[in-house]
Amino acid sequence: MSYVTHLEAAIDGTRLPAREIATLHDGRPLWVRYDLEAVGRAVSRDALADRAPDLWRYRELLPVDDDDAVVSLGEGMSPLLPAPRLGEALGVPDLWIKDESQLPTGSFKARGLCMAVSMAKQLGITRVAIPTAGNAGGALAAYAARAGMECWVFMPEDTPLVNRVEAGLFGAHVFLVNGLINDCGAIVKQGKETVGWFDFSTLKEPYRIEGKKTMGLEVAEQCHWKLPDAIFYPTGGGTGLIGMWKAFEELSTLGWLESDVRPRMYSCQSTGCSPIAAAFEAGERFATAPAAPHTVASGLRVPVAVGDFMILDAVRASGGAALSADEERIGEWMTRAASLEGISLCPETAICLGALADSVAKGSVSKDERVVVFNTGAAQKYVEVLDTDIPRIDRAAVDWSLIESGS
Repeated sequence: MSYVTHLEAAIDGTRLPAREIATLHDGRPLWVRYDLEAVGRAVSRDALADRAPDLWRYRELLPVDDDDAVVSLGEGMSPLLPAPRLGEALGVPDLWIKDESQLPTGSFKARGLCMAVSMAKQLGITRVAIPTAGNAGGALAAYAARAGMECWVFMPEDTPLVNRVEAGLFGAHVFLVNGLINDCGAIVKQGKETVGWFDFSTLKEPYRIEGKKTMGLEVAEQCHWKLPDAIFYPTGGGTGLIGMWKAFEELSTLGWLESDVRPRMYSCQSTGCSPIAAAFEAGERFATAPAAPHTVASGLRVPVAVGDFMILDAVRASGGAALSADEERIGEWMTRAASLEGISLCPETAICLGALADSVAKGSVSKDERVVVFNTGAAQKYVEVLDTDIPRIDRAAVDWSLIESGS
């Protein structure tokens, strides 16, 4: 069964009915609310240890109440990996990387889209559409295929090649748009009446947050219910950061945390597109779109986030910050992490490393703190960013000095 009691408008607290097709209230997102007292009576945190190691182990804190509606591709718990060498290089030896690249379709988007598609199936939706700057399109296409739904994906024409190809591979109707993700979103909005699809834009339905919040539930469980001191999270639309902060609030209410001290949340963006960081610095609750957003970290190229105030509220409540880091150093940070730890970080996560390095240098993160960085996708999905200048050798006249030097 589901313990959902109602939906709640994030902007003004208006209470709305659950288990109905819902989008926005007053142009802003909705929260899913639960009867947490009933959840606490139904399950204990220790009982989770006997369940399958997947996202659905947290069923009492998830909205789906029809087992037949669950759409799954085997999305397991992503590993929380120690990164001591990278941590030493950054000045935070107790560094951990939550590696979401090992989820279906190679990114954290699997969490949100599996939940949203499952709820769409439960509510009788059969046609879906999404604007995407990268991984969300492939994830929705995969889960829509799994559910037997028809799917449309609209993406900027300079979206990474792998993202373009995978959405089509999963049977979606894929279109490239000469604009940004917001221009793609405008097309999806217009098509609701013309084509009759449901709009799966970030935070324009309430259930993607519920899938993303499982990142926070997993971190808590993997850290034995004592949360880390700081979490660095790459932020485009910000659903994951919002979802994690919601998860920590629910766990606190349930009394499952060993300590009610919650992590400082650090929202990380590129200097090429940093509306959330700019709003934080200016003391604003709502962000302003940058004039010419550009970053090779395509998932961060979101000039207008409908949940901007939710991101900023969470960051401020946590005592963290919204930061931007140098766009020009993305490749450097990707290479450094991969060579030191063997973990293939996506460009979005590389920005987190830059933001973490800056925070350590400024003293806002100390060397004795436990820090978790979220790797939201696989580096292999960004072939345009990777260095492919590999030296060649002649098999008939091998240059051993070249080989020995490694260059």
